[in-house]
Amino acid sequence: MKFSINQSELQNALSVVLKGVATRSTLPILSGVFLEADNDSLTLQTTDLELSVQYTVAALVEQRGRAVVPGKLFADIVKNLPDAAVHVEADEENAVITCDTASFSIKALNPDDFPGFPHVDVTQRVDIPFAQFSSMVRRVARVVSKDESRAILTGVLITIEDGRLKMVATDSYRLAITEAELPEYAGEEFQAVIAGAFLQDIAALPKTDGPVSFALAENQIVVTYQDTVFVNRRIEGNFPNYRQLLPDSHTTRVSMPVEHLVAGVKRASLLGQSSSPVRFDINIASQTTQLSSVAQDVGSAQETIACSGEGEDVEIAFNYAYLLDGLAAVGTDEVFLEVQSSLKPGIFKAAEPENFLYLVMPVRIA
Repeated sequence: MKFSINQSELQNALSVVLKGVATRSTLPILSGVFLEADNDSLTLQTTDLELSVQYTVAALVEQRGRAVVPGKLFADIVKNLPDAAVHVEADEENAVITCDTASFSIKALNPDDFPGFPHVDVTQRVDIPFAQFSSMVRRVARVVSKDESRAILTGVLITIEDGRLKMVATDSYRLAITEAELPEYAGEEFQAVIAGAFLQDIAALPKTDGPVSFALAENQIVVTYQDTVFVNRRIEGNFPNYRQLLPDSHTTRVSMPVEHLVAGVKRASLLGQSSSPVRFDINIASQTTQLSSVAQDVGSAQETIACSGEGEDVEIAFNYAYLLDGLAAVGTDEVFLEVQSSLKPGIFKAAEPENFLYLVMPVRIA
């Protein structure tokens, strides 16, 4: 196999496919990148047997062929080469990489040992504008659970009903929901739970005007974007019935400037322990919200923020890290806080036209 390609294009391709390289596998072949040069294009593949990634890029192919090179080492070499043409010549045992005055010779792996790229029979397909998909994922994916023992909570529920795209994530302490119109979708209802970390990887890809395509198979999801194909396992199980957590009424509703609220919560959290909650004292008569926190053997902090709203005076406390996560996802200048009581979840909602809801379980006030 012999091909030439621009260093920046090869580096970009490797940055995408490395997401599929196995990091803890006992099979050495899974730590490699499969390269196939043919018809003036280079196809790169990786897999950890759960996630498979395939990326195709134009290249000057002098000799067709296949090879597997150590993924991380190959990527590190390419990253440090000058921005010029990279020439790669490889067989089953060695790969020689030349660029400008630099030359590397590295051991290769047998391409016959590399697992074939999965061929999946898809049943449903939906195209989502990439910018819309990316912004929605960033709002909800930070809420997914890190606890692998409850796999369903490590995923994001994606549904399409009546032309509306909805993404939902929860770790059982907080819940994030974002919705958007998908006017061009005319297919049947769509529902899948997809790993939050996987969605974040896709959302971090370079933004273009093109769509990202999701196709469902029996137990897998196929994502196509530009020249890249991802095949990943769907998360099995029933997503929690989040609708029953959403109250149908509130006793207090106030709006506050997001910028002031974020700054206030950050200042209140300076006292230390991550377990120290931030307390909200909402006073409707004075149209103010006092933020306060107390840390044992450290001290206390108070700050007053102007708000506008209606209902009853209420006191409620939240974990400050959860607050900052939710407020970081609000794209509007104002945020609404709806409260029923100090022991029931607080709900933060972005102002119109954004459709974003963030529910946080309260911390008991001592």
